[in-house]
Amino acid sequence: MISLLLIAAAPAAIDLALLDRAAEIFAGARLGEPGGPAAPIDRRLRLSGCSSSPEFSWRSEARDAIVIRCPDHNGWRIFVGVKGAPATAVAAAKAEPVIRRGDPVTLVAGQSGFSVSADGTAMSDAAAGARLQIKIEGAKAPVQAIALETGKATLPGW
Repeated sequence: MISLLLIAAAPAAIDLALLDRAAEIFAGARLGEPGGPAAPIDRRLRLSGCSSSPEFSWRSEARDAIVIRCPDHNGWRIFVGVKGAPATAVAAAKAEPVIRRGDPVTLVAGQSGFSVSADGTAMSDAAAGARLQIKIEGAKAPVQAIALETGKATLPGW
């Protein structure tokens, strides 16, 4: 009786074919097509079952890989490469920088009732919403920030 309960309580292994199909749906393109998974998930993987559905997200804004993870406490995480889109589509999608390397930048953070700001210098180009490093006068290390508009950035999470 105890062994039956243990077997029944053990989560089933994840069906990799279903994960492949879910990755296609998430990416919006079929396996092997531009923008879709580059290859099927390696069938040698033995992923333990999840108590809830696996979560899908993009690895970065470049959308070059899909991250699939089991949200359980000791869950797994895998990366699925995405086949590159045609170069013309990628070039057309690239946003114009609002901050350029060497530009003076005001770094701001705040909420209702208070705000903090510091002046610094951009260490790289960044489009609106992209991350960049800002050198603040007197600080030992650069600060990571998110470009908002020309000459203005904020701390991540603000």
